[in-house]
Amino acid sequence: MEFTISKTSLQKELGLVQGTVEKKNTIPALSNILIESVGEGSIRITGTDLDVTLRCETEAEIKTPGSMCVGARKLFDIARVLPDAPVSFRKEENNWATVKCERSNFRIAGIDRDNFPEVPSFKSAPVKLSSGVFKTLIDRTIFAITLEESRYTLSGAKFMLSKSGARMVTTDGHRLAYVERKDLGEGTPAEEIDVLIPRKTLAELTKLTSSFEGEIGLGADENHIYFEVGPRLLISRTLTGQFPNYEMVMPKTNDKRAEFDSAQLGQAIRRVALMADDRSHAIRFHLTPGSLHISSQTAEEGEARETVTTEYAGDETEIGFNAAYLQDFLNVLSDGSVAFEFKDGNSQAQLSPASDDGYDYKYVVMPMRL
Repeated sequence: MEFTISKTSLQKELGLVQGTVEKKNTIPALSNILIESVGEGSIRITGTDLDVTLRCETEAEIKTPGSMCVGARKLFDIARVLPDAPVSFRKEENNWATVKCERSNFRIAGIDRDNFPEVPSFKSAPVKLSSGVFKTLIDRTIFAITLEESRYTLSGAKFMLSKSGARMVTTDGHRLAYVERKDLGEGTPAEEIDVLIPRKTLAELTKLTSSFEGEIGLGADENHIYFEVGPRLLISRTLTGQFPNYEMVMPKTNDKRAEFDSAQLGQAIRRVALMADDRSHAIRFHLTPGSLHISSQTAEEGEARETVTTEYAGDETEIGFNAAYLQDFLNVLSDGSVAFEFKDGNSQAQLSPASDDGYDYKYVVMPMRL
């Protein structure tokens, strides 16, 4: 195989594929990427860790068609420092690859094509969804996914797509993020999708959609979900198991409500959290009519207090929260007001944007005992 490609295209596609390549090196072949010629004018680059696979296509001048497998990380490191000029690749007889760019010459170790795992066959992507809507669903929920590997069914997002709209829910057992978009316009799907998407897949989709405007093609089978983002295809194994009944967690009897300026509240929490315990991140909310008093303290380091004005006319209430959980939610909100609804100091509280931006967005947080 022999081809020439622009340095910019090479670096961009390799940068995207890096996220899916196996890092732990449990199976040596997975630290490689597969490069194949597609017709006369493009190449296909594939990386996988067997759970998530990304396949990118980009323009290239094919001199000799074929395929090669080379080390992903090393090739990306080389691509980043090459001069801005065409890059030539040639596969050698021993599966090594020669890479040339102006006066730079490299030889990279590779493996036999047969050692690279078979990629799941791509099913059609009959469902279309706006990339902007999908990115918003991810941004507003991904932070609430658990990082504990033992809690398998919570290590992803429950994603539902039907004629009634698109919905994504995540939880780690301490907080829950729920976002729904009902009006999908012309993008109303003909087929329903109800799957658990792993956190890693969502993170890779965020990268793919950051500079992509248009519609994403979606398709799912028993074990996989497929995303077509322009010329790139992301294939992910779905999580199996029962996601918790999130509707049972949504508070139904929160009869007290306060409203805050989201930016002002976020900045106050960030400052007060500096004196919170490093492990629990515990801060205290003391609500009185017209004011929220936020405080934190540790016996070793000291304390912090701040007052935020609020539209609240209820009884005095004290609630403890993990400051990091509140900051995660406030960080993804655009400027505006945030509604804070609660029942008492021992029940779950719910935060949501006070204004309607087309999304039904709710964030439920369990209180902490102080």
